[in-house]
Amino acid sequence: MEPTQHMVCFSLYAATRATTKAYAAVLEPHGLTYPQYLVLVLLWARDGRSVRDLSDALDLDSGTLSPLLRRMERDGLVSRERRDQTDERVVTVSLTPRGARLRDDLAHVPACIAGGMGVTVDGARQLIAELNELADGMRATASDLRSDRSGPPAQSVAAETTRKNTEKKENA
Repeated sequence: MEPTQHMVCFSLYAATRATTKAYAAVLEPHGLTYPQYLVLVLLWARDGRSVRDLSDALDLDSGTLSPLLRRMERDGLVSRERRDQTDERVVTVSLTPRGARLRDDLAHVPACIAGGMGVTVDGARQLIAELNELADGMRATASDLRSDRSGPPAQSVAAETTRKNTEKKENA
């Protein structure tokens, strides 16, 4: 067995790539990419969101999101406009009729992906909670490491982050 097969980070990476490939296969006939699908999912839940709101929800910076939204607008899926008279920097993204219609066309996608993952609804909820916890811990670790470059070695920072995460779990 390869050394990477024993690494959690590699297993997450491999699972992410496999999941993204499955999404690509189901979305390609509709001319969509996985990030475009995620934008649509957010807008189906609440239309008329700011670019900043979408950026925060997707954990993407505006330099990545803006070109994506430009392509979606070109393809007739969303419209972008400056509605806020007091702040022209705020761009609101809304579904077009075509973008709204795709909701019905793509209703099968979550079940298709879940079936490929072999998880139950409860299993998916648990997995999501665990992955969110893992992501939060890794963000905290990255932040600690960035802010403390001259401080203790990375191992000490990682141990402290683990201790904080354990305390949060115990207090929850």
